[in-house]
Amino acid sequence: MTYRATIGLEVHAEVKTKSKMFCGCQNAPHGSQPNANTCPVCLAHPGTLPVVNEAAVTKVLQFGTAVGGSIATFSEFDRKNYFYPDIPKAYQISQYAYPFVSGGELAGVALTRVHLEEDTARSQHDQGVGSVVDFNRAGVPLMELVTEPVIHDADTAVTFAKELQLMLRVLGVSEANMEQGEMRVEANISVSMNDELGTKVEVKNLNSFRAVKEAIDYEITRQTRLLESGTSVRQETRGWDETTKKTFTQRSKETAKDYRYFPDPDIPKMRIDTYAPFVKSRLDESTPELPNKIREKYQNLGIKSTDIETILADDKLRLSFEQLLQIIPTGQSSIAALAVNYLLSDVTILLSGQNMTFLDIPHVQYLKLITMLADKKIGSRVAKDLLPEVLSTGADPEVLARERNLLQESDPEALRTVVIAIIQEHAVVVADYRAGKEAALKFLLGQVMKQTRGTADPVLAESILQAELST
Repeated sequence: MTYRATIGLEVHAEVKTKSKMFCGCQNAPHGSQPNANTCPVCLAHPGTLPVVNEAAVTKVLQFGTAVGGSIATFSEFDRKNYFYPDIPKAYQISQYAYPFVSGGELAGVALTRVHLEEDTARSQHDQGVGSVVDFNRAGVPLMELVTEPVIHDADTAVTFAKELQLMLRVLGVSEANMEQGEMRVEANISVSMNDELGTKVEVKNLNSFRAVKEAIDYEITRQTRLLESGTSVRQETRGWDETTKKTFTQRSKETAKDYRYFPDPDIPKMRIDTYAPFVKSRLDESTPELPNKIREKYQNLGIKSTDIETILADDKLRLSFEQLLQIIPTGQSSIAALAVNYLLSDVTILLSGQNMTFLDIPHVQYLKLITMLADKKIGSRVAKDLLPEVLSTGADPEVLARERNLLQESDPEALRTVVIAIIQEHAVVVADYRAGKEAALKFLLGQVMKQTRGTADPVLAESILQAELST
């Protein structure tokens, strides 16, 4: 028998704003002392009233615009009623009937909806006897995205999750660091023998791409084996055990009616289409360049696909490279590609040892160094030697090269003098070359570069060297 898996994802991402979703407390759930960023509103004291964070709504609407979703003209917040120890109100302010965004598509996966809600507090069970609750996260704006059940394997689910993380970061919606819980994936998985959906099992709070893949693969295997043995699959919520690499039962699966949704009476209804900051033209103007557009732009500059993905995966690297692009003269794409090569190799190594980030680079002087290299005013050896000083002090590389006589030597006669001297000094190696050992030529060329402190034009030096050796 052939069984087919069907997967839908629910992804929660903490929205990057200065304050929480419904109060003025600082949105800093990870870097503060426990319960430092709290107030009567996010602690649900009686009589307190929530006020909607406009910045959080704007970011979710921008995301909806980016994925081609339908932006709501009318929306409201609802109360989702259930009790957990980390929900201070015993209900969560969320959205049900009227989400901010409906439809859309990302990485080839159709989206159902994108809505906004508040995050819960964080329970901790490793602080000694009993459990404790940190309310710094309570009330943090949380974007929830739900896909259609159109995914059929774990690899596709991981690809989607990675592209979503990238989109969230590029748009500035969320840092989406999974290890800090800023992006959490939940997978709804069913297995059946035909196109009809099987019994759905939800695997909660997957906090790494590896966990997403392993949990989905495990659950597909588990459900398939149950069906093959004649046992029905039970609808439930399961967790993922990173140690045993198995899912485990948490509770029976709730349905929407179990949550007793109803509109929150303390929050006014919203007419999205009549509020100027939320109209589509304003959203389009304020939405940053999207990942696929960035990929296309970088490809046109001759940058390798693997390097493009490396740049996109690192916000500081991408923003640094964008600063370089703003000052690279039009039509000089080769300089851009060369700048990337050095950013991903020598610059990365140097920054790690100097407690600097890509944004700390003196971009004008770095580009000047790369341009001098591209124009063959200096060789690669000189560029590598000057790079640490340029990065750490912002020194002008052209001034440094002139003061130290490091500008590339392209005078044929001056180079011929050096070549003749090297040939006379290494008679044995010369004999080896003339006997057919090609490696000897590389040695002699290396000696020329060493003698000239890396300033010789290597192409011209090799040509003169070959000519002199043939006489």
